[in-house]
Parts: sequence; C-alpha cells; structure tokens
Amino acid sequence: MRAGQGVLDELYERLRAYEGRVAATAGVGKDLVNEAMIRHWCEAMGDTHPAYSGPGAVAPPAMLQAWTMGGLSGHTDRSGAYDELSGLLDEAGYTSVVATDCEQEYLRPLRPGDRITFDAVIEAVSERKTTKLGTGYFVTTRMDVRAQGEPAGTHRFRILKYAPANPKPKPKREGTGAGTGVAKGATLRSRPVVNRDNAGFWEGVAAHRLLIQRCTACGSLRFPWLPGCNVCGSPAWDTVEASGEGTVFSHVVMHHPPFPAFSENGEGGPYAVALIELAEGVRMVSNVIGVPCDKVGVGMPVRLEFLRADPELVLPVFRGSEG
Repeated sequence: MRAGQGVLDELYERLRAYEGRVAATAGVGKDLVNEAMIRHWCEAMGDTHPAYSGPGAVAPPAMLQAWTMGGLSGHTDRSGAYDELSGLLDEAGYTSVVATDCEQEYLRPLRPGDRITFDAVIEAVSERKTTKLGTGYFVTTRMDVRAQGEPAGTHRFRILKYAPANPKPKPKREGTGAGTGVAKGATLRSRPVVNRDNAGFWEGVAAHRLLIQRCTACGSLRFPWLPGCNVCGSPAWDTVEASGEGTVFSHVVMHHPPFPAFSENGEGGPYAVALIELAEGVRMVSNVIGVPCDKVGVGMPVRLEFLRADPELVLPVFRGSEG
C-alpha cells in the first residue's frame, strides 16, 4: 500500500510540473470573425437576438472558442507540452478522456473582420479524483483570446483523464410506458449534467413531460434552459409543455467509436443524433429511433417518446416516421 501510494505521489509531482507550461503561443484563428459563421451558429442554436445580424452585428459571446478551433486539419502552432502530459497519463493507465466543463469571460465584443489570436497554458492538474466514470486527474487549460491585438476573453477548458471503473451489471429490459426501454445486455449511458439552471427540465423529463422555458416578460420560448431571456434579458420565466411533435432540422449518423449504450440494439451499431425542431419553434438535440439511420433525413416528422435508458435515467428521444 505504501509503495502504491509512493508511485501515485511521484506521478502527481510529475504531472504538476506541467502547470504553467505553454500549450500554444501566438495561435491564429483560421478565419476572421465573419457573418456566415455567426449566422450558422445562430441558426443551429435558435438564437434570434438582433445584435447578431444586420449592420453593426457582433458575434454571440459563447462563440469565443469557435474562432480559435483548428478544425480537422488541426493547428500547427501548438506546443508539445500538452501532448507530453497526456502521454504521461496514458502510460500510467489513465487512457480515457471526457470533457467536463468550461468557463468563459468576455472582455469585448467580437465583430466581423476581427483577426483572432490566442495563447494557451496548462493552468492546473488536480490531485487524483474518483468519479463514477473512474479514477483520474482533471486537467485545466486556460486560453487568452485577443481580437485585433486587444484582449477579448478568456476560455478555460477542463477534461478528466481517467482509468474506467469496472462496469456495473447490465440492466434488463424495463418498460417505460412509451414503448421503449433498456435493451437486454445494454451498457449504461453517461449522466447528463444537472445544475440549478436546468434541474426543472430534468425533473419534467423524469415525469415524462418535455418542458420549454417561456419568458414572462416578452413571451419568447427558449431552449436549452437559461437563467435569463436571450431576447429581452428578463430573468422571469415559466414553462410550457411541448406537444411532442417535431421535425428533423439537421442530423449526423455516428459510426465510430461504437457506443453500445446509444444504439437501439445495444451492440454499438450506428445511431442518429439530430437537431429536432419542435412544433413550438425551439430546437433540441436528441436521438432519432425507430427507423434505420440511413433513412433519417431533414424534414422527417418525429414524435417524442421517453426512453428509460437505465433504472436511474429517463431521456427524451424522438421516433421517426419513414412516411
């Protein structure tokens, strides 16, 4: 036991040595801030705020990280320190990774034509933590973003590098009252993040109700749940229950890596992830079930169902209709 603890202490000291090391220097965004990307973002998010279109438009603040991303071709200005840290954790058996959260601070609006530059640093490595997913270390990276050389914001991104815990016994099929359930031999899904802003949504789902926030000041509907209205800024709201009718606005079919918990047959086959436009006008991301993945298409009518993914988790999904 003492020897094992000594190995862990030594590993943690090696990991901490990476705190403060540079992950990227003088990185440059691949595109100028531009109206097309702003429009695509707002359409996908269902954000119709007038500040993001027309003369004098600015980019939504939450797009801060989007302008720094390297895309499939990656960045050529990243340092090797982050890869070294990740490799050290891999060698120690912490081979799995999951993004846990991010924090952003906005210092100035981003406008079309702005050239984005950034620096990034490995800000912190936590002590070894035990979570439901497994045991590992949280790694936080801080990115300082500039626009036209002026400070524009800070983006902190945190991941967990972990060794997966032993899987729980596989649940048996359990009815949901909606014709769906846990497939025999299915693995468990990861837990959704529930916080004070969205707890009411998940309470509604557990009761087989899909609730949409409604601003009581201007009447605007919004999804996902937010602490304030993105149209008028009012913090006052109530809810309306969705009818359950909708259409596929856009979608992707996930093939790799296989996740048995997400496939209908529990064997890890492809599954459809779609942006569903509800009859009420808001959009949400969910799975489309009941039809082959290659039959899912834009405009397909879907109907809400509630999937008991495991004994402790109910999720809203949508059953497609090939007709």
